[in-house]
Amino acid sequence: MEEVEKVTISIMGRKYRVPAGLTILQAMEFSGYQLARGVGCRGGVCGACSATYRVPEDYRVKSGLACQTVVEDKMELVQLPFFPANRATYEVEATAPTEKTLLEHYPEIARCMGCNSCTLICPQNLEVMEFMSAALRGDVETVAKLSFECILCRLCTTRCPADEVQPYVAILARRLYGRHIAPPSPHVAKRVGEIMEGKFDADLAGMKEKKVDELREMYKSRDIEPQ
Repeated sequence: MEEVEKVTISIMGRKYRVPAGLTILQAMEFSGYQLARGVGCRGGVCGACSATYRVPEDYRVKSGLACQTVVEDKMELVQLPFFPANRATYEVEATAPTEKTLLEHYPEIARCMGCNSCTLICPQNLEVMEFMSAALRGDVETVAKLSFECILCRLCTTRCPADEVQPYVAILARRLYGRHIAPPSPHVAKRVGEIMEGKFDADLAGMKEKKVDELREMYKSRDIEPQ
């Protein structure tokens, strides 16, 4: 049997030998860790598995999503399933999307140094500093559109010397845009009306009676709208 190539990594200060090519999450599980926190979709879209690591001959501390980052030999890593950051409290319905709204809720926006660390670390390759500049200008719509693919992993927040909370600013802008600025969608209103009228009650009741295998088959054979 051909021997599998392995690399040596350090997880929270303890060394392990794991197969090359594994992601950080896979390597941790291979090493015996049971991941109850800091793991979610495993597909790079939920932002739950942020990790920090160093690699040989590089003075920088690097960060990435553990489900997407492949381990390297002599990598030293630690997971950051949660990074503390200040989050404003607000009612979206009662919050008007004025030019001052974002700055009033997150005054630290004005401390931006323009270092671009937030953009460089973003695993989604978003122009984070650009939408934060738009936030400082009060341009809610631009912030919402530029940050649309933000997954709230908060890696940008870990690197910001001004203690900005870019993901929370972004989600406030998207909520305000969706509630107060974006034009209403007729097809959404129609579907909500159908739900309220009970059009799908019988179908849902029938699904509750089905076994898991039957539900899986229904999902696989479902009609998918053309892109």
